[in-house]
Amino acid sequence: MAVRAIRGATQVDADDRDQILAATTELVTEVMTRNALTTDDVISVIFTATPDLAAEFPALAARKLGFHEVPLLCASEIGVPHALPRVIRLMAHVETDRPRSEVQHVYLRGATALRLDIAQ
Repeated sequence: MAVRAIRGATQVDADDRDQILAATTELVTEVMTRNALTTDDVISVIFTATPDLAAEFPALAARKLGFHEVPLLCASEIGVPHALPRVIRLMAHVETDRPRSEVQHVYLRGATALRLDIAQ
């Protein structure tokens, strides 16, 4: 069993609690589904949000999905002037038998522009 890092991102339309929770729920669900993971496989998840998002902690969405025993952390992205606005990112550390080449990174909504090479 190897430890792998899985990246993902999504974008919301506004700094709105419900939008942040819905988009994060969608993102976490897609990461878990596409990589055939359960919460027991997840070591930890780091969430970041661009400085223009402060209405809610993205980690709350993961808690509501059952990530009760997984260490979660939220942080603010650095405020780069030309960065894509209203973006929530995650980096999940997981245990998996998948080789690195088969790990599915997930970029949704407007965040597909961040990684056109791997966006799905």
